[in-house]
Parts: sequence; structure tokens; C-alpha cells
Amino acid sequence: MTSAANDIEFRSVSKRYGAVTAVSDINLAVPRGAFVALLGPSGCGKTTCLRMIGGFEHPSEGEVFVGGSPMNGVPAYRRPVNMVFQQYALFPHFDVENNVAYGLKQLRPRLTAAEISRRVREALEMVRLGGFAKRRIHEMSGGQQQRVALARALVNKPQVLLLDEPLAALDKKLRTAMQFELQSLQRELGITFVLVTHDQEEALSMSDLVCVMNAGRIRQLASPKEIYDHPADLFVADFVGKTNRLPATVDPATGSVTLGNGRTLATARARAMSAGAATVALRPEVIRLARPTAANGALLEGTVTHRIFLGSSAEYSISVPGLGDLLVTAERHGTAESDLVEPGETVAMNFDPGEAHIFPA
Repeated sequence: MTSAANDIEFRSVSKRYGAVTAVSDINLAVPRGAFVALLGPSGCGKTTCLRMIGGFEHPSEGEVFVGGSPMNGVPAYRRPVNMVFQQYALFPHFDVENNVAYGLKQLRPRLTAAEISRRVREALEMVRLGGFAKRRIHEMSGGQQQRVALARALVNKPQVLLLDEPLAALDKKLRTAMQFELQSLQRELGITFVLVTHDQEEALSMSDLVCVMNAGRIRQLASPKEIYDHPADLFVADFVGKTNRLPATVDPATGSVTLGNGRTLATARARAMSAGAATVALRPEVIRLARPTAANGALLEGTVTHRIFLGSSAEYSISVPGLGDLLVTAERHGTAESDLVEPGETVAMNFDPGEAHIFPA
């Protein structure tokens, strides 16, 4: 039996297009009222999963449930689901009111004109477009058009709202504003949102759950914090956020990891691994940067090759003998004597070995 606490469930779902497998044996449960992001590179299967929830595609194997009911074979228009497409798919010859009302006018038995008008008005107020009912679509900004698309999707009161990269066409400032808008709207409505994106920042900042996918499979499903701080494998560590990959060798007997430059770190994580080659994943922001002194006792030293100024912080590319180039993010006032290190300078680097994630090579 499917759980009543879940709005969406995939049970051993696969989707094939001829010889190509887009989604392979996926099991997924999305709790009722959650905001979940399907995150991954192009071609990983996330949009195929979204379309199987919406009824635009059907599984080759397995079952999809929405609201506890099996959806295999159920057409899109009979599902308690609505979708906001990447290009919004608004009717340019309709005004805002008629775009939002379109789905209501297709319902059977028919709604009265007064009921349609009331629900359109409520939907527009919900997305803060109360005074725009008679506005033509070409007279709206990108952000306003996205809100019209949201209103049209919400006016039918779906149990699940699907969002197919809805912010991709917006500039960075507007995209950030709309991220807050979508978060607030989802909390107000309490319905399940499923967002497809390849933008890791978008996924981490907006969702309650992140489902990281690659090559048609789920690599990790967890909270944004868990995904970032405790990646399940090297792919997740590398794809979500910025990560330095360092060659290493693990010795579980001593609980140590020897880096490619010969430097040895003691970490409890090594004791749970098999002996042999490994890759250490190290976030740029956990590395502390300083000018080298005898008192530093630095774990690593290297030469700054490039610097990118970011205002409150700076990103450095640092060449470390035996390890290659490391990316380090430092607060401007986090280094001794000066708030910026110049290219060509030698720097000392330290980090807590417990911050290093270790994966089989």
C-alpha cells in the first residue's frame, strides 16, 4: 500500500525510449506538503520523472502514485496535478484573466461565469497580480508572466504543482526575487511543489528535500544541508557546490589518509573504509588561508595563481605541489596583515581533517 503521508511515490520506475534508458529503477517518496527539487545535469532523467508525475509520459516499468492513487494509464487532464513550463506556455492572444481562466473553462460539469471570475480573481491576488486581469501578455515583464503562469496552474487547486525550470529565463536579480516568492507561496498554500532544475543554488535555497540524479538514477535524497555537508558519493560532492578533489591513499588500520603530496591526515572516516586509493573531497570554504610563518604549522602550502574578487570574499586558485590547483574561498578579512592575497604569493592552508569527505577512487 502507498503511504497516506506521501503525495508522490515512484515504485521501481523505469522509462525507456527505444534502446535508451532515461530513468532506471527509481524509488522515490515525496511527503505531503513538501517542496522537493529534482537536481542534476542535463540528460539525468529529472524532467522525465516530472513528466511521468504529470502524465505527459508513462513508465515502461513500475508504478507512479499521486495522492495515494495509482496513476499508470491515467491521462494528464485527470490527475490532481498542474505544471508550470519553462517557457510559461501562455496564450499571447488572451489577456491575463483569460489565460488564468482557461483551465477552469475546460472543467466538466461547467462552472458558472461568476464562479470562474471569483476563482481567477483569487488566483491573481495570490500571486500579487490583482490589478492586472485585463493586461495583455506582451505588456508584462518576465517576472509578471511567470506569475500569470503560476496563477493559471494554481487556479484549479491541484494537489501537486510541477515546476519545470520556471526561473531559467529570468535575470539573476529577478530569479532571486522569484525564489523567495515561490517559497512563500508554497508555505502559504501547503501543497506539494516539485521543482526541476540544474541550478544547485536554486535547489539548495528553495527546497525542503533535494533529489540529486545522474544517469537516470537517484544518487541521494535528503535535506539541502545533508546533501551539502554529507554527500553520499563523489558525484554528489562534486556536483552540489564547489569541491576540490585530491588524490589520496587510505589506511583504515591507523585511521589515516595520505594525500598525493605525502601529507598524512588523521580522520575517523578512514577507519570505516577499505585500504587503497581514494579521493578526498574538500570544500573551498573550509580551507583557512594565511601567509606562511613558522608558527602556522600549515597542512599545505602553495602559490596563488589566480584571484577572483567577489566583494565580501575572494576566490583563489592555488597551485600545491603534488596536488595540483586548489580552489579556496576566503573572507576578505580572514587573512593576516591584508584582506587580499596577491597572485604570486606563497600561502599556508589549514583545515579540519574532519571536514574532508573520503570516497573510493
